[in-house]
Parts: sequence; structure tokens; C-alpha cells
Amino acid sequence: MIRVFIVDDHSLIRDGLRTLLAADPLFSVVGEAGNGQELLDQLPTVAADVVLLDLNMPVLDGLATTLRLRAEYPDLRILLLSMMTHERTIGEALAAGAHGYVLKNADKYEIVAALQGVASGKRFLCSEIGLGLLEKILLQEARTPAPGTTPGVALTHREREILQLVATGLTNQEIADQLFTSRRTVESHRQNLLEKTGVKNTPALVKYAMERGLLQQ
Repeated sequence: MIRVFIVDDHSLIRDGLRTLLAADPLFSVVGEAGNGQELLDQLPTVAADVVLLDLNMPVLDGLATTLRLRAEYPDLRILLLSMMTHERTIGEALAAGAHGYVLKNADKYEIVAALQGVASGKRFLCSEIGLGLLEKILLQEARTPAPGTTPGVALTHREREILQLVATGLTNQEIADQLFTSRRTVESHRQNLLEKTGVKNTPALVKYAMERGLLQQ
């Protein structure tokens, strides 16, 4: 059985997490606290395997608490719970010693998986954050030209679709009909294409796409 200590300054969230874990025989909620200091005050008399720890709390927040726990209870596993998705915040949390990071809007299955993974000695990053970070990395790579190549721009899948149809000579309305969207949306994407590529009109846009192999043969 995994002994979990829940720390969050919102009682409704603590109640929800307690109810979620109570329904699973794998877990036992051994304590609750409204901030990091309350947790530290209780830990000497409470045996826990994993601390499910809110990041933003009064008195002693999740980041400061994580640093204290890693120094004073090195065997205790720490899973941070937050709504913050900025990579700097996540990086600071992991650098402080957290073993996992999960969003508060994650579904119950992911929270359970996160607790199990962290308790078993693994590190965990929730899927929404992981996919978001991967998307940023791929976008950055797309924007960085390979040595010896002409710098290009990163286009979304929809922009590439519209660029292909623009090159065939279709009007905005015809493109909208084909893609089951509105003419206004197509116009917006078309303007984005002009701004991203730095060209002034449609013929120049098509020329740009042909020169960089952006059009399907």
C-alpha cells in the first residue's frame, strides 16, 4: 500500500483527492496539511511514502517545501500538483528535487499513475506538459535552419494545407468550402502566411513555397 500525504491550501481539492484515493485499495491517505509548514510539523509522527504537494501555497510554498523535504527526508517521494505549465516553473520544481509534476486538471487515471510511478522510484511528468514541451522543441527545430540551407519559417499543418490550395489558384471561399471552414478563417491563415514568409502578395507567396519545396508534387 502507498501511503500518501496530501498538501494543498484549498480544502475542496484535498477533499477531492482524498475521495479519489479512498476508492483505490492501493492507496492510504495518512495525513493532510494546508501548507508546507504544516506538513513539516506533522511528518515526525506520520509515516508517508509520497507527498502530493501543491506548488502555490501560503506560509511555505511547494518549491520551498520540496527543498526542505529533500534535505530532511531524502527517502520521501514528492509529486508536485499545480496549474502552472510554464517550462521555467516546471524546471525549477524538478531542479529542487521533485520526483514528478502533474497538473490539477489531469484526469484521475493520470494522477493515480503519477503516484504509482513516483512511489516506485520513477520520475513522472504529466502528458499535457510533456506533449507541450515536445511541441515547443519541434517548433524550435523547425525554425532553426540546418547548416548550409536557406532559413525558412515554421508553418502549421493547416497553413500548409491552405498554402497548397492557394497555389492551385482557388479563391478564399473555394478553399473554405473544401476545408469545411469559414472564409474569414482562410483569410486569417492567408494573412499569417504572408506575414510569416515576409512576401507581399499571393504570386510571391507561391514562388516562396516552390523555392523551398513546400508544395506537394
